[in-house]
Amino acid sequence: MVADRTKKLKVSEKGENLDEIDGELVLSIEKLQEIQDELEKINEEASDKVLEIEQKYNEIRKPVYDKRNDIIKSIPDFWLTAFLSHPALGDLLNEEDQKIFKYLSSLEVEDFKDVKSGYSITFNFNANPYFEDTKLVKTYTFLEEGTTKVTATPIKWKEGKSIPNGVSHEKKGNKRAPIDISFFSWFNDTEQKDEIDDIHDEVAELIKDDLWPNPLTYFNNEEPDEDEGDEDEADDEGKDHGDSEDDDEGEDDEDEGEEDEDE
Repeated sequence: MVADRTKKLKVSEKGENLDEIDGELVLSIEKLQEIQDELEKINEEASDKVLEIEQKYNEIRKPVYDKRNDIIKSIPDFWLTAFLSHPALGDLLNEEDQKIFKYLSSLEVEDFKDVKSGYSITFNFNANPYFEDTKLVKTYTFLEEGTTKVTATPIKWKEGKSIPNGVSHEKKGNKRAPIDISFFSWFNDTEQKDEIDDIHDEVAELIKDDLWPNPLTYFNNEEPDEDEGDEDEADDEGKDHGDSEDDDEGEDDEDEGEEDEDE
């Protein structure tokens, strides 16, 4: 009997200890959650401040970008060259696109005023024999449900100038039909993006985040002309030939010197 009472007492004490430990653990987790909530609040405030700063500097950048565009307009084929020199965007322009891009006078990327809800890319063209429009705009609007609404200016092609690649193919079932590689097939692709069908548009993001901030980087990134390369090779060959002749002459002089010593 005494042994049973002692055993029950130990079990009871153990249970109380477990209750005490569980209580301390719950209290610690609650305190930790409070700290995490505080950090989350600070992060939200920081995000709001970052957006405010971005909005402020977008306003400051705007007149500078306008000034840059004015200068670019005086440089022939600036945007065509910048696109073609870009390692990814260059593949987007087929031969017909390149002819049309010779009329592209300026490009503009603009965030929506609140920065986080979307942006637009505007292509300004000089009067050209291909379409009536002088301004083509593609807009990306980020919706709350995690989708992206895409809109684009309908292109009014002049008679006989519409190119096949300028028309998006229809989607069949759950599979999208292949789209010919072309700037205009990309531009006319306005299918809504969602989390299942990649919400990101790689071309748009490359233009917005890579090409637009500093297009001069790509404009200056032209490969050397083949003629210049041939001249450089010819110079190198001539130099090597001259060096080999000098070496031969040096060897002849040494041989003559050895013959004189023998005599």
